[in-house]
Amino acid sequence: MTPAERERALKYLAETRENLVRSTRHLSRAQMEFKPAPDRWSVAECLEHIVIAEDWILGKINASTVQQESGSFQSVMSDNDLDDRLKKAAERATRVQAPEFLLPTGRWPHDQLLREFDASRKRTADFVTSTNAALRQRGFPHPILGELDCYQWLLLIGGHGERHRAQAEEVMAHAAFPQAAAAV
Repeated sequence: MTPAERERALKYLAETRENLVRSTRHLSRAQMEFKPAPDRWSVAECLEHIVIAEDWILGKINASTVQQESGSFQSVMSDNDLDDRLKKAAERATRVQAPEFLLPTGRWPHDQLLREFDASRKRTADFVTSTNAALRQRGFPHPILGELDCYQWLLLIGGHGERHRAQAEEVMAHAAFPQAAAAV
């Protein structure tokens, strides 16, 4: 990873973190747990899924940096294509079913979700800051996008968070979403 790529990844991870925290930090338990329909996720479920997915992706990146030999990997997606895909991901034009192991199950209480997210994002940012692995020469397949190198996966972590932040904001915009309690 070049210094410019490292800077870009850290900036994007920080930006997408701030977007998510700003959208969700003041929600009550009722607001976090509200589901607009039985088959839709709550804000809490969106947050839990982001944490689970981010930790899983970072684990796969770590494993890829150890298991693959340098120069043995080629991404099928150019960085320009990835930029376009990151923008489209947040639009949520297409619903995607998460694999079973990434589904939210209520692992954490609502008031712990943002701490879990921050801890996960810190692990990712620490990895980006400290790694010397040849991330552009290592990778693994995405179920929809195909082969991505590990640097592209790092950016996708932020894009995935943006997608589910947008989903959480859709929940918050629902007409039946609980209103904040009035200050006493």
